[in-house]
Amino acid sequence: MPNRLSDATSPYLLQHADNPVEWWPWGEEAFAEARRRDVPVLVSVGYAACHWCHVMAHESFEDPATAERMNALFVNVKVDREERPDVDAVYMEATQAMTGQGGWPMTVFATPDGAPFYCGTYFPRDHFQRLLEGVATAWRDRRDELLQQGERVVNALSGPRTLAAAPPPGRQTLDLAVRALASDYDHTNGGFGAAPKFPPSMLLSFLTAQHERTLSSQTTGEPTPAGLMAGGTAVAMARGGIYDQLGGGFARYSVDREWVVPHFEKMLYDNALLLRAYTRMSRRPPGSGPAENGEHALLRRVAEETADWMLRDLRTPQGGFASSLDADSEGEEGTYYVWTPAQLREVLDPEDAEFAARVFGVTEEGTFERGASVLRLPRPPADAWRHERVRAALLRARQERVAPDRDDKVVAAWNGLAVAALAEAGVLLERPDLVDAARTAADLVLDVHVRDGRLMRTSRDGRVGTSAGVLEDYADMAEGLLTLHGVTGQARYVHEAGRLLDTILEHFGDGEGGFFDTADDAERLFSRPQDPTDNVTPSGRSAAASALLTYAALTGSRRHRDAAEAALSPVSLLAEKAARFAGWGLATGEALLSGPRAVAVVGDPGDPQVDVLVNTALRWAPLGTVLSRGDGREDGGVPLLRERAAIDGRATAYVCEGFTCRLPVTSPEELRQQLSG
Repeated sequence: MPNRLSDATSPYLLQHADNPVEWWPWGEEAFAEARRRDVPVLVSVGYAACHWCHVMAHESFEDPATAERMNALFVNVKVDREERPDVDAVYMEATQAMTGQGGWPMTVFATPDGAPFYCGTYFPRDHFQRLLEGVATAWRDRRDELLQQGERVVNALSGPRTLAAAPPPGRQTLDLAVRALASDYDHTNGGFGAAPKFPPSMLLSFLTAQHERTLSSQTTGEPTPAGLMAGGTAVAMARGGIYDQLGGGFARYSVDREWVVPHFEKMLYDNALLLRAYTRMSRRPPGSGPAENGEHALLRRVAEETADWMLRDLRTPQGGFASSLDADSEGEEGTYYVWTPAQLREVLDPEDAEFAARVFGVTEEGTFERGASVLRLPRPPADAWRHERVRAALLRARQERVAPDRDDKVVAAWNGLAVAALAEAGVLLERPDLVDAARTAADLVLDVHVRDGRLMRTSRDGRVGTSAGVLEDYADMAEGLLTLHGVTGQARYVHEAGRLLDTILEHFGDGEGGFFDTADDAERLFSRPQDPTDNVTPSGRSAAASALLTYAALTGSRRHRDAAEAALSPVSLLAEKAARFAGWGLATGEALLSGPRAVAVVGDPGDPQVDVLVNTALRWAPLGTVLSRGDGREDGGVPLLRERAAIDGRATAYVCEGFTCRLPVTSPEELRQQLSG
């Protein structure tokens, strides 16, 4: 019997549609089949860009002998973790509880009711074949033990998870978080902790906000601890192999602490968050931001190149953004990106090849595998013009190689992150095409993903998937829409964000000020996931707090502000002991500490001075300041714009806090002065 994945919208599932394994997609039908056959369920969870997922697929799932065992002994279920983060979350928690570690591919053996009784990650083929036989034998001979094990796991993971009550983070808590981060900071290489090192994108935004707040109260002009950590990390990553020195964009993580060799998959969520962080860090003139004077241009260049890479390599024909690029091409990890000296000489003349090897750190020994090197930029090139010319030549040559596969499903949450990042970058980098791209992506999600008033998580080729949106989808899309309103002046984005946030309040609340990651009417799993920590993306709870706070500043809604403050409670608990896992919450705490301020810019939509004031507001307001734009005549149903008129028909800005505004100003100099006061 062929497997049942050929109609999936997930590229990861489609990668397995021709396997000899009789895969089922996640669903009640698979578990009903397990009950009918009286066999366990094997749940295999991964994602399209996952290197070790491909390794296990080639070794085991494409192997007829292994597939024969799987088909005879189990009902086999394949899950795309990006499409079903709720399924991934509950089984990952079980895997970590049983083994002390986790990762992908995740391999779970469960009862026909879904209770996990044995978990692991990648297994080599011989080991996996023995495991299949062992689990099947245990199911036949010691089933009661397995059922009891599954019941214990379910009971342990489905109990109440009440967090201690705490106020939202204030000045002392935010300062404490900086001290906690300093104790984990790598002063030599930037970043936090040891290998593997993940880009701390959300911490960069928090540290930048903290740096600017602290710097404004200093009289010495000395670098702040937050600024040193943010600037040191951002520069080290920008010069390392984790950043694609030819094409732009960041890889998922570095396998070493020096940022030399990445795990080569490139994810939309990483790059959206890093684009926003690098744009923010470089938005002010040298000496005002966290980077030292000589590195300011580097951060701005990285921001612009990352945005260009997103538009070039991730944008779909429908105008959304694909999820990722694979780590592998031609069956090997990193082949698309690495170079040997001989390969440089094939593309460049001898002098340029020698220059490229020196500038990009390409050696005969290599920094990767088989004598190949990952391109880095350890120091600024002495000849910048030559560097750009050589770089362009190498990029053209690389584009002739077999490119990594692209997972082109559109995930609502990650597109929301991209919308926010591109909208801000479009203004601050003076790139209207980026704002246009943000608008198109937002409209795609609103047009395709919203069904019967609810948000669906994924689409592909303009066809919506079947997975319900989770908390991060609603929250990150709301964040993106509110940011987009601020730079475009389109009031509909505020109203659409309000509908998403109202759904959060009505269907995701836990009754104690927090939120579950799934809605109250979503599919019931053995545990209802609820994770308050920020990992590689903002937690749904932190993202919701940020969007709720922004919406409250635009509308004056006390309900939404109270919900935002309550949702930030765990940040105060994490600040001292686990600040690395609270970056988005801490950044939102900085916004709360500043009010947040709100800036309403009004004037004729065709008046370029309106754009100048919007740019000034984004550049000089504290991070987290809420921006709204209007024509000065109609408020579009956005309360912050109500009775905000253009003075004498000129572009005008109002700086407000809690709907109490200072005197309106009409010049960027006056606006900057108010924002600095």
